[in-house]
Amino acid sequence: MSASKFSFSQKDIKKLSKVLGVEGKSKGNNIRFEIENAASKRKLALEIYPDIPIGTRRGNLVTVYTHESHLQLHFCSGYVVSELLGEVTFIGEQDGKVSGLIIEKEGGCSLYANVDRGLLSGDFTQLGPEVMLSGIALSLTETSLRETPRTKRRTKKQ
Repeated sequence: MSASKFSFSQKDIKKLSKVLGVEGKSKGNNIRFEIENAASKRKLALEIYPDIPIGTRRGNLVTVYTHESHLQLHFCSGYVVSELLGEVTFIGEQDGKVSGLIIEKEGGCSLYANVDRGLLSGDFTQLGPEVMLSGIALSLTETSLRETPRTKRRTKKQ
């Protein structure tokens, strides 16, 4: 899949703010969300860079900073929100492989990279436990990935 034509709009930023429970703040070429959970002592910063140059192409960059890590998802092609779980899954797909960066409103984050797309709709009970979690975590993106080359964004209530 080539770089997506999807770019984050103000409407998208408002939807993300609602699910994450914090307002996104414009910082020039990016929007920054600062999420903190005092009870669990978790804190992260999420930055979304809409439609920026990435090498010789243009696309969306999603970056997460925590005390322990720095994660990036290049060429983000969309996202799926789960209000029930209080999380957002940012999606990137290329050559039948899916990557998902999951941000929780409680300050947690997870990254699943280069997951075979076929695992998302398969029988999870046939997978080893070390592989099963990625398939389950990204399975809610499967409908969005199927819709068009430009990943649709959905509010998913489970």
